[in-house]
Amino acid sequence: MKILVLGGTGPTGPLIIDGLLARGHRVTVLHGGQHEVDLPDAVEHLHGDVHFATTLEAALGNRTFDTVLAMYGRLRETSDVMAGRTGRLIAVGTTAALAGPRDPRWGPMGRPVLVADAERIPPDPASAGLLARVQAAADHLMAHHAAGDYAATLLGYAILYGPRQVAPEEWSVVRRILDGRRRLVIADGGLKLQQRLYVDHAAAAVLLTVDRPAETAGRFLAVGERPLYTIRQRIEAICRALGVETGRDLDLVDLPYELATPAHYLWGRSAGHSLADDEPIRALGYAETVPTDEAIGRTVRWLRDNRAEHAAEWDAQVDDTFDYDGEDTLLERWDRARTELAAIQVERRTPAHRYRLPKAPNEGWSRPGR
Repeated sequence: MKILVLGGTGPTGPLIIDGLLARGHRVTVLHGGQHEVDLPDAVEHLHGDVHFATTLEAALGNRTFDTVLAMYGRLRETSDVMAGRTGRLIAVGTTAALAGPRDPRWGPMGRPVLVADAERIPPDPASAGLLARVQAAADHLMAHHAAGDYAATLLGYAILYGPRQVAPEEWSVVRRILDGRRRLVIADGGLKLQQRLYVDHAAAAVLLTVDRPAETAGRFLAVGERPLYTIRQRIEAICRALGVETGRDLDLVDLPYELATPAHYLWGRSAGHSLADDEPIRALGYAETVPTDEAIGRTVRWLRDNRAEHAAEWDAQVDDTFDYDGEDTLLERWDRARTELAAIQVERRTPAHRYRLPKAPNEGWSRPGR
C-alpha cells in the first residue's frame, strides 16, 4: 500500500516506518522539520506544518494514499483534509478523554477505576476544556467514517515512555538521582496505578491496526501496558536501572498528595487511578514483547546517557521545577510534624478474629485481652 505517516520522527515513528517497510508498503513521511531522524532511503520525506488545513494541503499537493497514519497535528483538520485522499485513516489519540471522576453521569459510585469502551462517558464540554476538545475531534473523525469518506480507527494511547519521548516523566526521578538527591518525595505511598505504554508497544499497536483493517474500522481502541504497576514500583525500577537501592541509597518519603507537590508531575497532576480497558485490541493479537522492568531500564539508561545533550530541553518541557531548596524545607517540616504526631497517644485494640474460635464446646465469641 501507499501509506502516509504524519509525524514519523518522534519516539515511535521510526519503529512504525521500519515495520511498514518490512511489510512491503511504500511510505511517505510528512512532518514539520523541527526534529529530524535518519530514515531509510526508500521513504519519501516531505516537510510542512500539519497542524493547519492550508499548509497540510499545500505540502501534499494532489497526492493520494491507501492509508494515512495521523500521529501528529490536529485531528479535526487532518480528518477533513484526508477526505477524498485516502481510503483509511488511523489516528493516534489518548485514553484520557473521559468525564471527571465525580461527574454525576457515572452514577453514585463515581467513575470506575477501569473504564471499558462501552462504559466511556465523554467530558462535559461546559467544564472539561481541552479534554472536551479532544473528544470533539474524535467525534469529528468518526463522523467522516459514518459518512463513508474513509474507514477510520482511533488508537487511544496511555502515557508514552521510552527513548526520545517528549517531556519524559521519568526525568523527575532520574535527574534527582543524578544530582545526588537522596530523599525523594512520593504521594500517598506511591500506590497510584498509572497506565503507561512503552514506545515499542505503541508502534506494535499501530502496525497491528494496519494489518487488521476489517476488525479495526470504526473503532476506538485503548492501548495500555500490562501487568499494571504502582508508581512506587516504577520509581524503584528507575532506581535499579541507575544502580540505586531504595531504603539504602535513596529514601522515598511518603506525604499526602496535597502536600507532595514535588511529585505532582510524575503523578500526572492527579491523585486518583484512571485506567482504560485495552482488552479489545488484545483480542486482536496485541501483546507486550519487552518486560516492563527492561522497558523502564532502557528508558532510564537513554536519559542518563543523553543528559548532556538534552537536559536543558527536558527541563523546559516538564512541569517539574526541581526546587531543591523548597523540597528540603518541605521535608524538614514534614519530619518535625511526624515526630509531633507520633507522640499523640491514641487507644488501640488488640486485633481480634471476627469469627468464633472456641477452645471448648459452645464457647461464645469474645475479644482477647491485651
